[in-house]
Amino acid sequence: MSETQGYVNSSIENSIATIEFFHPASNSLPGAILNKLAETITEVGNNDEAKVIILKSAGEKAFCAGASFDELIAINDAAGGLQFFSGFAKVINAMRTCPKFIIGRIHGKAVGGGVGLAASVDYAMATEYASVKLSELAVGIGPFVVGPAVERKMGLSAFSILATDATEWRSAGWARDRGLYAEVWSSTGEMDEGIKVLAEKLAKSSPEAMAELKKVYWQGTEHWDTLLTERAAISGRLVLSDFTRNAINKFKAK
Repeated sequence: MSETQGYVNSSIENSIATIEFFHPASNSLPGAILNKLAETITEVGNNDEAKVIILKSAGEKAFCAGASFDELIAINDAAGGLQFFSGFAKVINAMRTCPKFIIGRIHGKAVGGGVGLAASVDYAMATEYASVKLSELAVGIGPFVVGPAVERKMGLSAFSILATDATEWRSAGWARDRGLYAEVWSSTGEMDEGIKVLAEKLAKSSPEAMAELKKVYWQGTEHWDTLLTERAAISGRLVLSDFTRNAINKFKAK
């Protein structure tokens, strides 16, 4: 995967693993990056050298723009739709089953699947620029795959607000007050220092205790392997509609 197509990189230093993803289109998530991200989270989670994981994206603008519009518009049957949206299910389930705590570094705006990533980390740090939007309904789909993760973290009320008012941004403070973000910082420098302090604390904590505590955090989600695949099929079917294709083409033309 070349840099023009995006990448997923990982490194481990002083027991702290960092996983970074990038795509030139505002860190959007095509299928190749979704699959690589899921694989990397699983691999690092099983690496005894890593005690804690930091998940981040590259650049200084958007944290993640969600699904790749180019790939969405190229889907031509329900099987292809299921395959694409299952990529989001794989990433969420990889984070859910990872035995290591995952700290999210949310430096900028998160849209759609990006909100799903923020909801699936175990402790999300954000800047005040990290506003959120679940835009799926505006293009005729709906946040079906990321919905369980967002609802788990924020509650049904906040999830329904984001999912229903699909064109409006909600501030990082709004997201923090509803549980999506643990902390919101005024600058990336302050956020990075906060992440460093927390990661170093966790790197010195008991791996066994953290793994058991993570199971507690995610209790009641054991059926998500099936649930998220079922939700991916719904999105995969809806993306074929004329409404969705017309809406995506309008967004791409802006």
